[in-house]
Order: sequence, then structure tokens, then C-alpha cells
Amino acid sequence: MKFSRRSALLAAATAAALTLTACGGTASSEPSASGSPDSAAVSITHSYGTTTFEQAPERVATISWVNADTLLALGTVPVGMDKDTWGNNDNGSTDWKDEKLEELGAGLGSENAPVQFDATDGINYTQIAEAKPDAIFAAYSGLTKEEYDKLSKIAPVVGPIEPNYTTSWQDATEAAGKMLHKQDEAKTLVDSVNQQIADAASKYPIFNDTTFIAGNLEPAAGGINIYATGDTRPRFLSQLGMTQAEVVDKNAKEGEFYYNFAAERASELEADIFFTWVPAGSTAQDVIAENKLFGQIPAAKTGGFVALDSDMELLSISAASALSLPWVLDKVVPKLGDAANKVAEAKK
Repeated sequence: MKFSRRSALLAAATAAALTLTACGGTASSEPSASGSPDSAAVSITHSYGTTTFEQAPERVATISWVNADTLLALGTVPVGMDKDTWGNNDNGSTDWKDEKLEELGAGLGSENAPVQFDATDGINYTQIAEAKPDAIFAAYSGLTKEEYDKLSKIAPVVGPIEPNYTTSWQDATEAAGKMLHKQDEAKTLVDSVNQQIADAASKYPIFNDTTFIAGNLEPAAGGINIYATGDTRPRFLSQLGMTQAEVVDKNAKEGEFYYNFAAERASELEADIFFTWVPAGSTAQDVIAENKLFGQIPAAKTGGFVALDSDMELLSISAASALSLPWVLDKVVPKLGDAANKVAEAKK
């Protein structure tokens, strides 16, 4: 799958298993399954139909962002996964993924490590087929129908629950739990991560009186990209207790998870917090200096401009998973809390 991480931030052979079957069905926007944790067959409904697993797959390949995280969080090591090319460490992975792989006895470079697919030019069908998976998990992805059909010739595929990288980490975890026959573990995991987020937010009651906009500044293009409700960044900030500014959905078109907002209208982006990212080694002030119109964003004048300068920290939120969020909470939430308190003081 061809995928530019930049666009998503603004915004990634035959080995059919005899014991597994994939069949077409009615698409749904929510993951669903027939049967119970004790039943043999489980069916998962996604954007391109329904995929049925007669028993839990043992060799699962993942593509795109997040999906390997989701399996690992449930204690399952993928047989293969896409190499990370943005927000990554020297292993072509992430710190939270490496940590979990080590815990599961499958550290990269070891005998039990998953294959890392080279997805530089899109989905690597050859490497995936060579891994001989009996399932392919892509619940959070921008997988097209054509790509889904090609992958289905290799193994049954769990396609995107929601299109264009808008599947929530909770729904992705639930879908993985169903596929692996680990429904109870998935529910426990989701509840645990939700509680960790709630505990982190509880240290900053000011969040309940704070509005936000999540966006990305583009000095060269002269524009501002705004992330709409379906994106993971607004979902994360909302879960902390903040409220998305009305201007966001007012200007979003149906189905958009991000859109461009003219820098000339920056003063209209009224919110207590403007959550964004800047290249490593730079600051928000550096970006504003490249395009002074960005300085008209109200939060830039009140201390509410929160700009992450770590690609990995941003990745952990923009492609959120049950594995990445616990890793990032104590790194980002205090920054947001300090900014929210600063803005509240300025209002007095």
C-alpha cells in the first residue's frame, strides 16, 4: 500500500490456510463477530466484508501503522510486520514495540523476531507471502479494495474497520481480540489503557474547561492542516477531557479526517490549545518565523501552543495504539497540562 506518512500525519503468492476462510459480506463501520470466546468460528466485519476464522490464526502478518502494536499488546508476536519509516528508531521500529518484543522473547535480530517487510514502494506482497501467514491484520489502515483482494489471495484479511486510518485504537484492539480468540484479554486491555489515560488526565482538572485544535503547520505551502473529529489526535485530546473547538467541525467536510485551512484566516482558529508538531531541533517560534501568519493563531499568543518536536512522540498519538499510548502519556500530558494552566491564568 502506497502511503506517505506526511499525508497521514496531515491527514500505508499464495498461502491460504486450509483451516481459515474469508468470505464477502455486508460492510459495517464497527467491528463485530459471531460466536463467543469459547466458540470455534469467529467472523469480523470490516469495510470490505466479513472475514471468518474457524480457529485462532497462529501466523499473523500485519501491514501499515498500529496493527503490529495491537497484536503485541495482546501478547501475540506477528510473523511479519511493516518496517517503520517515520517516527522510528534505528531498528526501523519504535521504542514501545521493541520493549514489548523483548518482553515476549522476540526482540528484533533474535531467532523469534518477526520479519520486517520493506514497504517503501507500497505493500510488499512477495515478502508477506514468503512469511506464510494464515491471517493478515489491517484493521487500522488505508487499505484499498484492490489491495484487500490481492492480500486475500495470500491469507484471510481483516480489512480496515473504518476507512483512511480512522479506526480507533479501541476498535482495532477489539477486532484483534476477536481474530485471536482473546476477546476477554482485549476488553481488559482496552479498559486498562482507558484507565491509564483517565488517571493521567485527572492530574489536570483544567482540561475540563479547555478547548483545543489539533493541526499541522506548513510554512512552505503557506497553509495550516486541521485534524477533524475522526482523526486520532482529536480523539486523544478529547479523551483527556478537553473539548474540540467548534471551528474544526464547522469547516470540515463529511468523511475528512484533515483539511487545509488558509493561513490568512489563522486568527479564526480560536481555542485554548493548539496541538501541533515541529521538526526535531526546531521550535514553534522557528515555524512561526517562516510564516508570520501562523503567529495569528490565538493560542500562539497565550501560551497554549503545544508543539511536539519528537517524531516518535507524535507517532504514538497520531497512530495511537494500546501499546503506544501508555508509553507516551507521561511525556505529552504534562506539556498539555502546563499549557492549559498557563492559558487559564492568562484569562484571569
